[in-house]
Amino acid sequence: MLSMINYTTEDLMKYLYKETTGEKSKAIENAIQSDWHLRDEYNLLSESMQQLDSILESPRPQSIMAILNYAKSSAEVIQS
Repeated sequence: MLSMINYTTEDLMKYLYKETTGEKSKAIENAIQSDWHLRDEYNLLSESMQQLDSILESPRPQSIMAILNYAKSSAEVIQS
């Protein structure tokens, strides 16, 4: 008899980031194969994760300079 376990979004995220045990990973894989609602949620999370990983952003040079200037002025105050 199969036990029906309700996996949460958090469970799926842990699985996607390989933070589940081997046993739990296998159980989630089986559940994804047999539950189309869970499979849809898994696919959506997986696609979102891939899109986030492909985004390359960097701060504006003005922001970097502002941070460096603040750090420099803070260091001068501490040394005084």
